[in-house]
Amino acid sequence: MDFTIPEDLAMIQTMVKDFVNDQLKPLERTILGKAADLGDSLAYLPAETEDKLFKMVQELGLWGVGIPDELGGSGLGILGTCLVEEELAQTIIPFNFGDVTPVLFDCNEKQKQDYFLPTLNRQKYAYLALLEPGKQNDISALETTAKKDNGHYILNGRKVSFSRAGQDYFAIVFAVTDPEKRRKGGVTCFLVDKDTPGFSVVGGEEKKGWESQTRQPIFLTFENCKVPAENILGQEGKAFQLGKKWLPQRRIVRAARTVGVGHRLLEEATLQAQNWTAFGQPISKRPSIQAALSEMAAHIHAAELMVYEAAWKADKGEPVQREAAMVKLFATQMIHHVADRAAHVWNAPPYIAGQPMEKFCRNALANTAVEYGLDLQRNVIASDILKGLKV
Repeated sequence: MDFTIPEDLAMIQTMVKDFVNDQLKPLERTILGKAADLGDSLAYLPAETEDKLFKMVQELGLWGVGIPDELGGSGLGILGTCLVEEELAQTIIPFNFGDVTPVLFDCNEKQKQDYFLPTLNRQKYAYLALLEPGKQNDISALETTAKKDNGHYILNGRKVSFSRAGQDYFAIVFAVTDPEKRRKGGVTCFLVDKDTPGFSVVGGEEKKGWESQTRQPIFLTFENCKVPAENILGQEGKAFQLGKKWLPQRRIVRAARTVGVGHRLLEEATLQAQNWTAFGQPISKRPSIQAALSEMAAHIHAAELMVYEAAWKADKGEPVQREAAMVKLFATQMIHHVADRAAHVWNAPPYIAGQPMEKFCRNALANTAVEYGLDLQRNVIASDILKGLKV
């Protein structure tokens, strides 16, 4: 068994590492802010800075790394995408290489031109409107409805999205079209344009200071919102089938990002252990600190190997539903453990304001799956285990 990263992918990984070190990490103070109270911290980079970075990545030929080439992306395999995302995750700068929700991979040709490509090329922002206020952990209890009306659908309901806000946007709305079937063929996905009558958005303003430290929800309201049938994404009633074939791969890539965060936390904790002294010697001499660092390294290494193996299998075309669920579960648990051990090294909670590790820990704990999401992964794993068990 050969664990060597292929040479072409290793070159891409090095390119991304250099880009992160030379272009993104120097911008971290811009995001963190300089004031002691974080009053000047930002949620996102200035537009002109993002445009400059966007052009640089395009020149590298790495924009849309995880997007199939037939959809206008770079067409990098899952392992290559994981290597890229692992490096990008080692900075707090909110910049990616063209990450588009795989739900939009099912756009027809017209929708591809109107929605997918503008999203990929940063001309439009997509609000993923699946969750509803007060029901963030229960997608089976959707109340937003869409009723047929002479070649159109009338949408009514409220949604909450944590997608990034933008000036030119559209919503990817999951609505109930058959109340009896619901998830089993009764939920349809619609693409709703910004200026559609009856569609309104509240929130999403650029925040500074403490408010910029957490993801701000965006609330979308639909009141007798009339959407043409041609704006259905995929097929009527088949909303939960959208991107299903891409979901396992998506979980693997998400886990790779978590591994990248773990690497940076270990780096920061190691520097702290080497530079902070107590009673005349670096705290790195203490057995408890060494134990914390070694546990961090072991957990990160295990998660990384799981990611690479799952990605390798996915690239070979093998089914990876079980592996993807396992790596998502383990990586999520790993980053919580790593953040806890980092707190021990710093002798303080991992959310001390103004430090890179504070932002990392905040992002890691906020963006990883809630317990409900982890239960979904456990169900996938257990189902696969029991399916293969002969009694």
